[in-house]
Amino acid sequence: MKLDIDALSTFYEMARGGADLAATRLAAMTGIQTRVRVTRLNFTTPATIESELDDGVHKVGIKVTLESGLKGTSLIVFDEEGAREVAETLAAELREDLQGDVFESSITEVSQIMNNGFVDGWANVLDTEIDVSTPSYVTGSTAGELLEPEDMPEVRDELAVAFRSKLDAVDTDMRFQHYLLPDRESVSQLFQRHSGDRSIDYGKLAGFDRMAQRGAEQVATNLTKMTDLETGIDVRRINFISLDAIPGEVSNAKLVSVAFSFDGGMGGYLLFLLDQYSAERLVKATVGELPPDGGFGDLGKDAIQELCNVMASGLLDGWANMLDTKIDHSPPAYAHDMGAAVVDPLIVGLVEQQEFAFVFDTRIDADDTAFDIDIYVIPDEDDLRTALDALDVEKVDTADVSADYAVDDAEARPEEVSGGGDLL
Repeated sequence: MKLDIDALSTFYEMARGGADLAATRLAAMTGIQTRVRVTRLNFTTPATIESELDDGVHKVGIKVTLESGLKGTSLIVFDEEGAREVAETLAAELREDLQGDVFESSITEVSQIMNNGFVDGWANVLDTEIDVSTPSYVTGSTAGELLEPEDMPEVRDELAVAFRSKLDAVDTDMRFQHYLLPDRESVSQLFQRHSGDRSIDYGKLAGFDRMAQRGAEQVATNLTKMTDLETGIDVRRINFISLDAIPGEVSNAKLVSVAFSFDGGMGGYLLFLLDQYSAERLVKATVGELPPDGGFGDLGKDAIQELCNVMASGLLDGWANMLDTKIDHSPPAYAHDMGAAVVDPLIVGLVEQQEFAFVFDTRIDADDTAFDIDIYVIPDEDDLRTALDALDVEKVDTADVSADYAVDDAEARPEEVSGGGDLL
């Protein structure tokens, strides 16, 4: 099966439009203004979907089955605290006490109207009718409580397709999530309509996902050797996303980023993103202590850049081996700023070339701590298609992904880049 880039763009906008319509209908019912925080078209695994839902937060919402024009499962869940706020708003308008079945019926009604907003948005884009089953009320804090096994996509060696949206209330902490999990037949039918020149092979994308996983595993191995912090892979997925939506995913807290451009057999951008605590943990593990003023200073900045430089080399060298090519990367560009400011310059450069991108999103976390690193790999669209065409899937699990130099080699220290490197 071929995935046409233009078709993916259409389906991404379909999901975005459905989320906007759902938010509008929630506001009309309750007066609670919400905004779409992020919409993603994910190529992922059922295990990753389950791990996202298994976050320990108790949720309530509905699940429905979609039929005819689009088949699959649609799930809307509120954090329970936010759901109670919605139910209290409705109960007050109806002059009812929030007791007994009133809470459940209120959430079911709101969720059903919002879900119909999503469905109507998709139907408009697909120019078809979509039949929806009677909603089932769901509650729990794990995927097993919210979804049945038959609700999850059936995949073996390939990836599942999932549409995911997160919406936040403007004036409160209320938030809710929506998942559309289309079945394999619907995915094939959607993409069979499109087979233009800007297409990628769906099966090869699964191979590239495994390639990204092996590269991330090497990053974790190198990081453990350099810091003695035991690390592992936490979450990974391939997102097809509008570039201007990426800053919206980033926390508003103070962050440290180290970015690289890369080119050769494949070009694009690589970004390591850490929160303040994780960056401090890395510096302390590397140089033994933090500067007295609590900041990083030149020593801390150099340590972070060196670590990221070695991790970038390990990741890209492994990819180059699997693609039987050479990939070079720029010196590190360091930023220490609030929220989206650390990624905005990267996005500005990319949007001059393309509107959407495949983003390989991985989290590396250290055992028994809150320490983690988010890794974003954003390949150039044309280069990614060329790389997928050349990828020998059978070679992915046997290629050497180790770096060309020892991680404790003093020569691995990156060039000094005053004020950060110029990527663009």
